[in-house]
Amino acid sequence: MRRVRQQFVQGSGIELHNVLPAHELEQAVQSYAGKYRDRVYPPLTTLALFMGQALSQDGACQDAVARHVSERSGRGIAPCSLSTGPYCKARGRLPTQLVLQLQRQVGRHMVKGIPQGWRWRGHPVKLLDGTTVSMPDTPENQEVFPQYPQQKPGLGFPLARLVALICLGSGAVLQWAMGPYHGPDSSEQALFRTLLAGLEAGDVLLADRYYCSYWVLAMLKARGIDLLTPQHASRLYDFRRGQRLGRGDHIVHWKRPPRPDWMDSQTYATMPEELSVREIRVRGRVLVTTLLDPAWVGPVELDRLYQQRWHIELDLRSIKIAIGMDILRCKTPEMIRKEVAVHLLAYTLVRAVMAQAANLGGVLARALSFKAALQLLNAYHQQLRHSAGARVSMMISHVLGAMTMLRLHLRPGRVEPRAIKRRPKPHRLLTEPRSVARAAILAHRVNALR
Repeated sequence: MRRVRQQFVQGSGIELHNVLPAHELEQAVQSYAGKYRDRVYPPLTTLALFMGQALSQDGACQDAVARHVSERSGRGIAPCSLSTGPYCKARGRLPTQLVLQLQRQVGRHMVKGIPQGWRWRGHPVKLLDGTTVSMPDTPENQEVFPQYPQQKPGLGFPLARLVALICLGSGAVLQWAMGPYHGPDSSEQALFRTLLAGLEAGDVLLADRYYCSYWVLAMLKARGIDLLTPQHASRLYDFRRGQRLGRGDHIVHWKRPPRPDWMDSQTYATMPEELSVREIRVRGRVLVTTLLDPAWVGPVELDRLYQQRWHIELDLRSIKIAIGMDILRCKTPEMIRKEVAVHLLAYTLVRAVMAQAANLGGVLARALSFKAALQLLNAYHQQLRHSAGARVSMMISHVLGAMTMLRLHLRPGRVEPRAIKRRPKPHRLLTEPRSVARAAILAHRVNALR
């Protein structure tokens, strides 16, 4: 437990952003792992190796096993086998609920610990968006996360939709939900409805225009949560109507639409028949919000706040590219969910270290580079896990001090074309199942020998 906590700069006597307390970690292991044999790969060792695997450039099970053998040798313990079989079985035994519980606890600690200067007018701001991830083409994955319907069997990859709720101040993943890319209840809004418990009264939620829906606004308002989002392209607006607050700024009343198929009659009856919504035209776009008081917040400040939504696009890019969650490796749906949970837990723990360094250095956590922080932690990985006493405190001080210097360059108004310069290799696309293509190659070779 001490080594796991030290790996992510916890337990050094610095209580600021102590997001992985020893008693909570011990309680979670006892609650979800229960009694277990003293194997080579107990639950916490397996979880630490799994997170290290998620954060490493290689990401292979063989690399994780080799690191474990190296660690045992360094501690004077007899090295275990280099076979990946026992480690893969230990990953299968690792309770998914244990990983999910730790991820939720870390997220809660980070939201409670962010300084007032990282909030917006004293309110926590949370970001919402969705993305997709692919996985190996196995029958089990295809059954739960089917590929695009337009693709031929054997030519596509299973695809999952992921919706995440992220803290703007710290970058921590607070809640997430995953489901198939298409089919019943597979939309982003359907997955978002399962995340409402991760929001609290007083929060301000930033989302893209896809969430500009009467039902989303009504559910959030009932919980005391404010939303800021662009106007949906299908909704009409007219600034000559409603209560005028200023130029391009008014309050209108949306009427309750007919009951959608996914909502039952009892829930529909609890929805308000009318919603008061503020529409603002600023910088060529129309924003919609439930923050109605113009004396408290004006259009320009709301526009500046909405520009911060772009951070979740960068966060999802870091999750998918920097820590390699874009293409998952596991071959069953249960292990796929566990792999995603471990990736997001590891990502949030790195964000916790960044938040601790930023707070001690007097800068914003968003001003630090995630990729550079990840590289620094990977460089110090073994030293952090195996240091002790005054040495670990000095090591952690060095890590946090170095991390405060990993500042992002400010590039306001940066514009880049949505195109790539480097050309991919000119291989033709696979238009038939791989087994059929292999059989055709072998048949061609046999015919050539005759």
